[in-house]
Amino acid sequence: MDNPILYWIWLSQRPRLGSRGLWQLLRDFGSPAELYAADAEALERAGIVPTVRKSLLDKDLGPARAVLERCDETGIRVLTGADPVYPARLRLQGDAPGVLYYKGRLPGEDRPLIGLVGAREANADGLTLARRLGFEIAACGGLVVTGMAKGVDAQSAEGALEAGGAVIGVLGCGPDLVYPRENAALFAQTAERGCLISEYPPGVGPNARHFPVRNRLISALSDGVVVVRAAERSGSLITARWAAEQGRDVFAVPGDPNDPLSRGCNALLRDGAWAAASGWDVLERYQFRYPKTVRRQDASCVVQSEATGNRQQAAGDGGRGSFGSAALRAGGQDRDADAVGAAIGRPQEAQAVRTDFSDLSPVQRTIAEALADGALQLDALIDKTGLSAAQVLPQLTVLQIKKIISQKPGKIYELS
Repeated sequence: MDNPILYWIWLSQRPRLGSRGLWQLLRDFGSPAELYAADAEALERAGIVPTVRKSLLDKDLGPARAVLERCDETGIRVLTGADPVYPARLRLQGDAPGVLYYKGRLPGEDRPLIGLVGAREANADGLTLARRLGFEIAACGGLVVTGMAKGVDAQSAEGALEAGGAVIGVLGCGPDLVYPRENAALFAQTAERGCLISEYPPGVGPNARHFPVRNRLISALSDGVVVVRAAERSGSLITARWAAEQGRDVFAVPGDPNDPLSRGCNALLRDGAWAAASGWDVLERYQFRYPKTVRRQDASCVVQSEATGNRQQAAGDGGRGSFGSAALRAGGQDRDADAVGAAIGRPQEAQAVRTDFSDLSPVQRTIAEALADGALQLDALIDKTGLSAAQVLPQLTVLQIKKIISQKPGKIYELS
């Protein structure tokens, strides 16, 4: 008898069927092999529309065998909906792919998966922020899920890897291809430390139509999705909409209202998304659901590691960490965790506190001057400035990116 996976691939290749149609057929027929064996009369009795019925009567397994052979040649693994390790988060969705192709190791269910998405053309501040968030989420025990595009996706993945964590890269092409090409090294690291996964078989190139479809998998695999930078009309907002429909948490990073790539984020916040200025702002929502793996880490760790120029020390294991086990593993089970924490927290040389804020915007200057006398908790800072929370929150993120202020536990802010 042929490999059962062949029938899954054959079914997933049927034109005009779609994922929802695939699962409906399996409810009626039991398995892809039984559906393959069904004749025209059985298909008609099942009420299948003529266009789909015609595609199901094409019993040629040659294309499916070609896909399986290419998977063997390129080291791609095939995962079907019948496999017990098929991601539980995804299985619950009615439009989950019947077949997934992946390279690396699948994520477990022991820690939160956090989607990080945003603009491909983000500015330097946005890219720095994405990298920091990726680092902090991994350091606090989460796994970063991203689309592996340039811009925010790539930087968030780089940050997570620097923290010793793993990344789940969800692709709009076959997992044997690299798109964009400049991310080749990042793809290799992700496959080694995490997973590259796609519903498109090896050899299928990127296509503009694939990416909105890919976005639903990013959100479905995640416990929550963070939109880092997004215009008012963007693919990142499509991912956020998917997340909301799938019952996932939606987070957005507040930004300058005058920045076009922050307007989408600010709109999400107005619509009820959770505000996220740090990795812990996200992970704290999951500390009780994943008590063994999630714990708070210093939000300034990535800034300090960059200041010392010692990213590998911050990452702890020099890139050799096991999947889902950052050097800053929650619960302190990693033997090197204490040493890594010491490296991250190493005191820096004292620097003069900045007192001239004339180059800042009026709102930023008001905030900085309010902190000149000492650290303030968020509510006290808002009271002291006389500004509204809507004015203060976006500028706090901007000031942290500029390294003018820093945030301490308890939403306490101080001059850097």
